Amino acid sequence: MNHLHRTRSVAAAAMAALWLAGCANMQGIDTQAQLRDAPSLGLAAPSESLTPAPDWWAALGDAQLNRLVADALAGNPNLRVAAARVGKARAAQAIAEAAYAPQVTGAIDLNRQSFSSNYIYPAPLGGSTQTLGNLQINGGWELDFFGKHEGGLNAAIGQLHAAEAEADAARILLAANVVRGYIKWALANDQYVVSERALNQRQEMLKLVQDRVRAGLDNQLEVRQNETTRADSRTQMAALQQQQDAARNALAALLGQPRLPDDIRPPTLAQFKTLAVPQQMDANWLARRADIVAARWRVEAARGEVQVAKSQFYPNINLAAFVGFQSLGLGNLLKGDSFQWGVGPAIRLPIFEAGRLRANLGAKTADVDAAIETYNATVIDAMRDAADQSQALQSVDRQRTEQAQALRAAEGAYDIAQRRYKGGLGTYLNVLVSETAVLAQRRTQVDLQARALDAQVGLTQAMGGGWQPSPELTPPVPPVASAAR
Repeated sequence: MNHLHRTRSVAAAAMAALWLAGCANMQGIDTQAQLRDAPSLGLAAPSESLTPAPDWWAALGDAQLNRLVADALAGNPNLRVAAARVGKARAAQAIAEAAYAPQVTGAIDLNRQSFSSNYIYPAPLGGSTQTLGNLQINGGWELDFFGKHEGGLNAAIGQLHAAEAEADAARILLAANVVRGYIKWALANDQYVVSERALNQRQEMLKLVQDRVRAGLDNQLEVRQNETTRADSRTQMAALQQQQDAARNALAALLGQPRLPDDIRPPTLAQFKTLAVPQQMDANWLARRADIVAARWRVEAARGEVQVAKSQFYPNINLAAFVGFQSLGLGNLLKGDSFQWGVGPAIRLPIFEAGRLRANLGAKTADVDAAIETYNATVIDAMRDAADQSQALQSVDRQRTEQAQALRAAEGAYDIAQRRYKGGLGTYLNVLVSETAVLAQRRTQVDLQARALDAQVGLTQAMGGGWQPSPELTPPVPPVASAAR
């Protein structure tokens, strides 16, 4: 009967705890933000549109560039920082998983204590000095009736997958920066070649003008003007040399090295092949952007924290037990009659928290709203980036078409000037002036060629950079949902 009475008492206490917990009020605390869906973004239905390859830069056809990208992906310090964040998030997930299991600890306590003669302990204990010994194993198991552990694990998984996607996004950004830096180096090299020819041409013009001055056909004004243009050419070459050095230094930094390897040769734009790029964004595109997937997992992590906050409104139920030895006097510690044990439930529940639980839930709910809006902003910014890169590429293609005609016209005028000079109908100065126009067009041609390559790289990066997410990185709901859960 006593056992039955104790069981009923425990059940009654549990029921009372649940009833009191039911008084906790979570009403009115809900998320307000909504995840943008594909129709609201104007995205087409999923299609088999062109997607970049994981090693898309190899299509440029430069083995030296492939080597630089591989070295950067292996040695860049920022990628190691991202990998460390993934490791930390993975450890946090392991901690959250461990909360599901019983916890067992061991304890040994030895205490030398003098007992007061004027306290509750009578003689011979009172007034004596004794050694107290305690040797026991403690166990506890927090039962997850209300989703506290589940929410913590969901939050940890969300943070881990977000960190993994962000690490992949860092790899994509690094590869794109290496390619862009390499193209920038090639542009500086090609522009330097054009500037060298321009300087030689300025020197030829200056010599011709000086000859005409000596012959009385020109004056010193022409000489000074040509000396000025020659100095401008030298200034431009010095600036291009600085750009070449800066491009090499930037590439070395991306590789995590103080300088580039000695066997890396300066590239030229002519050695690059055209990079095929995607032309259309569809619903699948959102799952191919690592930064968007990372932001989506941040939403799931925030929702897990809300689940933990809600569980705190309910009782916390633990099973606790201990077994071991306890004695007065160290010599008695391991004797059989020093053995002790205990087992039982422990229930903790909130009764009066002065609004702390509601405030905590409100804060976690606000975190969900912030994560959702961050996701939406990431999507919108990614779409703007892709649109900008696509429009830039189209604009550069149109400019290259027009510039090609201008170059052909300048080269035609140069050919005519040469023929007239050879036929005695014109001066060599006219030839040099015509060549100046050709060099200006070739400088523009080099610049547009580099801009076209850079736009191709930018659009490839904006369309996901060849990222292929693993199944584990697919969020538990579609990347874009019509509403927050």
